[in-house]
Amino acid sequence: MAKSSISERTADSANAVLAGAGGKGFLKRLLPFLGPAFIASVAYVDPGNYATNIQAGAKFGYTLLWVIFASNLIAILVQSMSAKLGIATGMNLAEHCRASYPPWAVRSLWVMMEIVAIATDLAEFIGAAVGIQLLFGLPLWVGGLITAVATFLILGLERFGFRPLEAVITGFVAVVALCYLVETFLDRPDWAALGIALARPKLPNQEAILLAVGILGATVMPHAVFLHSALTQNRIRPKEVSGLKRLFRFELVDVFIAMGIASFVNAAMLVMAAATFHKSGMPDVGTLENAYVTLEPLLGKAASIVFGVSLLASGLSSSTVGTSAGQIIMQGFIKRHIPIWLRRLITVTPAMAVIMLGLDPTRSLVISQVLLSFGLPITIYSLLRFTADRGKMGDLVNGRVTNVLLGAATALVSALNVYLIVATIAG
Repeated sequence: MAKSSISERTADSANAVLAGAGGKGFLKRLLPFLGPAFIASVAYVDPGNYATNIQAGAKFGYTLLWVIFASNLIAILVQSMSAKLGIATGMNLAEHCRASYPPWAVRSLWVMMEIVAIATDLAEFIGAAVGIQLLFGLPLWVGGLITAVATFLILGLERFGFRPLEAVITGFVAVVALCYLVETFLDRPDWAALGIALARPKLPNQEAILLAVGILGATVMPHAVFLHSALTQNRIRPKEVSGLKRLFRFELVDVFIAMGIASFVNAAMLVMAAATFHKSGMPDVGTLENAYVTLEPLLGKAASIVFGVSLLASGLSSSTVGTSAGQIIMQGFIKRHIPIWLRRLITVTPAMAVIMLGLDPTRSLVISQVLLSFGLPITIYSLLRFTADRGKMGDLVNGRVTNVLLGAATALVSALNVYLIVATIAG
């Protein structure tokens, strides 16, 4: 990320706005700054979210809806701080880790984050393959091959600059959001029960806790945190401190819009499962395939097709972004770069193995999301450490309240993971 990831025209427009000479309308002034958070938000609406949200809604109705919104609040905080780190320092999170931690810790973190990237791609790749299988009736392994080729072609857009890739990924996010807007109208949720679930948060049993951790792991994703700081580090470089502060305010708007859409999509997934499967006495309809097939008799053919289209769009976009994040993680931690086709091959191999071995795709997705949550504490801690350092951040250093909130988020994620391990061993 040594140079700006946007065109000179976009950079000039952004710098004009920061200098107070941009367009008069707020939307026109905002446009040059939109993009990074939408790329990062793809990780928050990937197929892993489908698996955990559908299982949570089918088994527990609206009960775990509050977990989605709580996770999204953490996501907004974490992604905002990641963006701020890149803006203030011109370095991404992985580069800061390499510069600040001892070599053994850097190598260990790199290996951990590579495992996280593989687990991420497992969910995204399988989700897209399942989407192709459901929509076109092709074998799952054929859907996997098509997904591999499609994501490689999408990644090829980077040769034309990052803005075309941003546009395509944002388009995929829009497709997913539109699909779930349609689903929400079709499934006619019980708004009173929904409100009660939000007002009275609870975790009824150990399985609910497992799904809650899965939802958190699928919502706040380590690779998205590393990626966001890289997307902002050299995108726009104001010359004045006042320009940096204004740039961060625009990036906050980007984050709130993108994460707000992601929160709606995740909530709509769970609401759909609660209003259809749980309401109809089908708590075990937790697989993506069963969800697709069962939606048709419950809500009509349009509902199942919309579900399949959204799953495919989600899988293709998130798999593309996951591969880019893996490149950034490797470059940041160990200053190495491998061809994009090789990285794609490495990350695709475990997913194809799951498909060829005939393992349950949905269960594999849920387990991968739980695995992701174990990479979160060190990621959030590192983000807190660097954004709280005035020597690195200057006038954009965190305030006391922000540090407390980030510390609380780290403690919460760590406590949930420890509880999950103890409960699993005891049970």
